[in-house]
This record gives sequence, C-alpha cells and structure tokens, in this order.
Amino acid sequence: MSRLVLVTGAAGGVGSSIVSKFCALGDTVLANDVSNQRLKNLDRVDGRVIKVAADITDAVGFRKVVTDAVRGLGGVDVVVANAGGASAPTLRKTTIDSWRRDVELNLHGAMYTVEAVRKGMMTKGKGAIIVISSVNALLTLGHPGYSAAKAGLISYVKALATEWGKFGIRANAILPGTVRTPIWQARVKKNPVIFEQLRKWYPLGRVVEPEDVAEAVVFLASDAAKAITGTALPVDCGLTAGNLPLASELTVEEW
Repeated sequence: MSRLVLVTGAAGGVGSSIVSKFCALGDTVLANDVSNQRLKNLDRVDGRVIKVAADITDAVGFRKVVTDAVRGLGGVDVVVANAGGASAPTLRKTTIDSWRRDVELNLHGAMYTVEAVRKGMMTKGKGAIIVISSVNALLTLGHPGYSAAKAGLISYVKALATEWGKFGIRANAILPGTVRTPIWQARVKKNPVIFEQLRKWYPLGRVVEPEDVAEAVVFLASDAAKAITGTALPVDCGLTAGNLPLASELTVEEW
C-alpha cells in the first residue's frame, strides 16, 4: 500500500537517496528543501515526488506549506527529519550566533518538522518518525554546536516514542558516521586522500555511503521494524563499536 512520506533536506546526498528508496517502493514523497532551485536535484528521481520548498526553521511557515501540500492526500504516514548542517568546526571558532544557528537547524528544525504532521498521525492512529542524528551525538568529532543539537535529538526521539506510542506512532533516530556526500568536496580539495586516511578508524574499512543511511531509514519505516521504537541506531561502519588503532597501541599487540 502506497504511503505518503515527508523527507526534509531532500536535495542533499543523503536526502536524495532516501527519496529514491521510498519512490522505488511505490510511495509518494513530499520532498522538502529550502528552495525550488535545490529541489531541481530531484528531477532525475523516478517516482512520484511532490516538491515542497520551505525553511524548516520557520515553524509556522513550514507547517502551512506542508499542510497545504498534503491536503487531499490523506496525511503523512512517514516523516524523515533529515535536514541539517554544521558551521563552526571547533569551540574556539564557535560563536553565540553559530551555536544558535546549529541548534535551530538541527534540533529545533526536527521538532518543527514533526509538529507539522503530528495531528494527522495521531488522527490516523499510526505513523513512523525517523530522525537523522549523528555519531557526533556520542563522540567528540568536531562541530560542537551541531553535535550538541544531534545529541538532543536522541532524547527527543525517546520522548516521542514513550509519549506517542499509545497513538500507534513509532520514533527512532539514525546516527550516521562519515557519509560520502558532495558536501565533503571542499575537504577533498584540501586533502584529496582524506577518505583513504579515514578508513583506518572504521572497522569495515570504509566510510558510509548515502544508500546505507537510506536503507536503514526504509527499514525503520517498515512493518519489519514494527516493534522498534525509541532507538538510536548507528549506521557508521563500526566507528562507535571500537577503535582498533588505539586498542593496538594500548595492548602493544598485533590485532
């Protein structure tokens, strides 16, 4: 049965992969990004995509745009709060303004996204909420404002799962590790071998691809995950499982 799926940050590397996966399942996707220009990236997606240009940090404006878009479509079944971004890479470079921007986009923006579809899901008596957090929520890996916001999302998801389970609504978070997306291009220009250097920190010997995150999203949105709610699932090629280079140095052993 076709579902109506709302995906924010839909034009980015991870977002567009998520849109493609749901479309391949026959779902209708409300693809949101901040501008119609960015949403042109989805012209190549094969499936029913309804483009919804709106800023998720404008709670009132975003809700109105989404409400107008879903009118007559029966309400949203799955929401994927994927939009996000980071600014200052270190505490030294973090300002009050950059901290506020990171929290507003990554934490508040996810809450505004869920609020835009909450009443419809409660009325339906079912729904799946997937929030894209980050391994930065668990480890210090730079971008402290972004990381603090992503950590807040884990608590938010647990509250959603606990309070809204009685309405048939499930809520889960996905914590990606380094994902090979176009946003990394600036760093690749600085260091063309950066992905090769990063491999040693990942037990699987590679970084995450956008499709890896999309597959996890589709799973958590499916009936196969009908008993799963309130979780924070790392999709990180083993980054948070352990640190083999450090273990080797600590034990003075060949692992």
